[in-house]
Amino acid sequence: MIKWAARILLLALMAGPAHAHDAPYDERLPTIGQAPDFTLVSQDGVRVSLHDFRGKVVAVSFIYTYCTDVCPMLTAHMASVQEKLGSAFGPKIAFVSITVDPERDTPDVLKEYAQNFGADLKGWSFLTGDPAIVHEVGRKYGVIAKKTADGDVDHTLLTSLIDPKGMLRVQYLGVRFDLEEFRGDLLSLLDESK
Repeated sequence: MIKWAARILLLALMAGPAHAHDAPYDERLPTIGQAPDFTLVSQDGVRVSLHDFRGKVVAVSFIYTYCTDVCPMLTAHMASVQEKLGSAFGPKIAFVSITVDPERDTPDVLKEYAQNFGADLKGWSFLTGDPAIVHEVGRKYGVIAKKTADGDVDHTLLTSLIDPKGMLRVQYLGVRFDLEEFRGDLLSLLDESK
């Protein structure tokens, strides 16, 4: 299992546009390129596209609801940042969590997962869709996912920040990134757009 996870991490680092956060606090975040657009289905059964969020700062993460370790940790971290963003969350800053397990993560399952974590669905979308399309969206963001024999999904854990113009600005690898830095980066991208 560890050997397989190491392979996935190596492949993810080679395959995707992951960039470390290296901009000092007083400088702009780097621009990686145009964020790949997608159209998937929300926890409410509504079609949602990345371009629907144009004009907002967006954090896109990849999770699955049956995960028992890092996905719930990432979702809980994002929920705590959501609360610290105050009135900017929703109208100006949005979170998007895309499942890597679309076969099991139906809109209803995602809605229950979101509610369990206190996600404010006015500013946070949990998305699923056709497995081939979800897989392709993940690949475009540098996420590799592989089902294991026991039904779990080994996957790259990336959180991408997208500015209001739809540009991919920075990606956080893993779940142990600094949450204050994450919140600060969201607000910095919002300030840039003023």
